[in-house]
Amino acid sequence: MWHERSFGMLKVFNTMTRQKETFEPITPGVVNMYVCGPTVYNYIHIGNARSAIAFDTIRRYFEYRGYQVKYVSNFTDVDDKMINEANKEGITVPELGDRFIAAFKEDTAALNIEPATVNPRATEHINEIIEFVQDLIDKDYAYPVDGDVYYRAHKFSHYGELAHLNLDDLEEGASQHTNDEETARKEDPVDFALWKGAKPGEISWPSPWGAGRPGWHIECSVMSTHYLGETFDIHGGGEDLIFPHHQNEIAQSEAKTGKTFVHYWLHNGFVTIGDDNEKMSKSLGNFVTVHDILKTVDPQTLRFFMSTTQYRRPIQYTQQNLDTAERNLERLQTAYDNMGYRLKDAEAGNDPKVEQETRQIVADYIDAMDDDFNVQNGIAKVHELARLGNVYAERPVVFAGTLDFIRQTLSDLLSVFGIKFAAAATLDDDRIQALIDERLAARKSRDFLRSDEIREQLKSQGIILEDTPQGTRWRKEN
Repeated sequence: MWHERSFGMLKVFNTMTRQKETFEPITPGVVNMYVCGPTVYNYIHIGNARSAIAFDTIRRYFEYRGYQVKYVSNFTDVDDKMINEANKEGITVPELGDRFIAAFKEDTAALNIEPATVNPRATEHINEIIEFVQDLIDKDYAYPVDGDVYYRAHKFSHYGELAHLNLDDLEEGASQHTNDEETARKEDPVDFALWKGAKPGEISWPSPWGAGRPGWHIECSVMSTHYLGETFDIHGGGEDLIFPHHQNEIAQSEAKTGKTFVHYWLHNGFVTIGDDNEKMSKSLGNFVTVHDILKTVDPQTLRFFMSTTQYRRPIQYTQQNLDTAERNLERLQTAYDNMGYRLKDAEAGNDPKVEQETRQIVADYIDAMDDDFNVQNGIAKVHELARLGNVYAERPVVFAGTLDFIRQTLSDLLSVFGIKFAAAATLDDDRIQALIDERLAARKSRDFLRSDEIREQLKSQGIILEDTPQGTRWRKEN
């Protein structure tokens, strides 16, 4: 851990100011962050996974740098989608919520996403939500109408600021939908619901305005401030949440507390599907859930692919990109295994010069990652370290202390990306033969890089290949 390096170097891109700012937490050495979690009416899709992986990688980097992170991510376990899906399946909303929260935990564990410090559910905070809404009514920021409660967007002077939108334009956009009955109840088309009166047969809770349930935006305001205080360091989520969701959270929270709600707003880019960069949608039939992906794709590969793309950039989910990630990951695993294999005949002691080179790569890695979590430049340094390890492992004389140091450093840097190397499993004969066949095919197609990688991979596990006129033979090294 690099505690001795100063904390003040790290920069994050703040959506509110549209620029990179030096990260200065409210409490030194502590990061309080809230990330919007899923609405639990289905398995998480690849877009949800992108956000969960991006912010888990950011969290892991903060922890690597020595910060203590309090990471809160919610479950929206009551809203229209949940009610409709529960009705369709003939079960209750809580039953539906329980099922897909369990599925979320299973899928995120497979992707090696650290569990949040707290995973609050909206339905656990109903009383607080009602008190919060009542407070906004008392302060004249909200008004009840026929069992609903709406927020007066116009009254909040900074409304639209996060998305850099002008309230008059928003109003024009909203007034085009004036024919619906909800808009007729509002004082202003841009006002939004804090509490929704229940329709017959819907799940509901008693409130001063009649039976109903909370609006989506208010849930996050209540849960985030409950666990992290009235002002906290970082609020994250997908860029689709900037407006209206995050903007409405700001309006509600700051109207209630009179304080700045969040210091840094971080948003991750979208995922597009296939070679044509299509936006994912059910209507295009390209809706991909993580649950389904993991049946055919190694979770480490998916994790590596997503965590090595800078969080603000869009991700193109294609088979080709997955294959590239898989190859790169194999390369790193091979370097790790090669060094492990050389430990068998390593001498006691250290090589200070090689260890100094390792430290320099780590310093460069930190410089890259401190620049708004630039994982692309960060992972380039990891590959550089793997190359150093490979070259060192080829030396006639190697030192155990140095091999351990490089391997441990490689493992530490990769853990930021959520990658965990297992010690090389012993290969059975069928697997060895399959790798030899793959190597033969690679040589035929003149992919000498892959051919050499396979040779190295086998060598690291004590399998020596001998190319003879009669074909490739292999033997286990004594």
